[in-house]
Amino acid sequence: MKQFIIVVLLLLQASFLFAQQEKKYIKKGNDLYQQQNYKEAEANYRQSVGKAAKTVEGNFNLGDALYKQKKYDEAGAQFTKIATESKDKQVAAKAYHNLGNSFMEGKKYEESVAAYKKSLLRNPQDDETRYNLAYAQKMLKKQQDKDKQDKKNDKNKDKDKNKDKNKDDKNKDKDKKDQDKKDQDKNKQDQDKKDQQQQPQPNNVSKDDAERMLEALNNDEKQTQDKLKNKKLKGAKMKISKDW
Repeated sequence: MKQFIIVVLLLLQASFLFAQQEKKYIKKGNDLYQQQNYKEAEANYRQSVGKAAKTVEGNFNLGDALYKQKKYDEAGAQFTKIATESKDKQVAAKAYHNLGNSFMEGKKYEESVAAYKKSLLRNPQDDETRYNLAYAQKMLKKQQDKDKQDKKNDKNKDKDKNKDKNKDDKNKDKDKKDQDKKDQDKNKQDQDKKDQQQQPQPNNVSKDDAERMLEALNNDEKQTQDKLKNKKLKGAKMKISKDW
């Protein structure tokens, strides 16, 4: 029995000493936090929670110190842990409020809205959370509208690209047809030129030669006419064969 009592006393003493250490680190962390030395404050808060990590104050302040250092993901994880594990509605409401703030800083507006709503479920009278919720909803709508507009713009860009592509294809077809026509016309011109070159070309005759040739032709024509006048042509007689 005495041994049991001694063990209990030792456990109580150890628990008391641990609690004292927790308070010591929390106090030092709070002082550093007030001095805006958030990194050192974080180190002391981590010492305060230790391996057991049961102290609500130490865990909560650790989340705040992380938040002040813009370690929003780590801060969010810390506040999520507090909010889900705490049986105190007020503590959970504050943890969800700070979780919403962490999401807001990370521009995760949808998650932020959800966190603020959970906070208000546990503390409907918190006007600051209600204000933050309205602001987060506004930012979420703005983000959604922007996403819709971006999708619309991307869709229009795709349409314009297709139109430009079709236009380019049509222009290419037209250019090809024009070029084909030019090639055909050129081939025809080349063939015509070639045909002309193959045709016999008239001899170049001087003016004097032309006059002599004309005079010779006239003389031949005159002699032919004279011969026809002097010669009498006899009519041809046809032989008739009788069948009766």
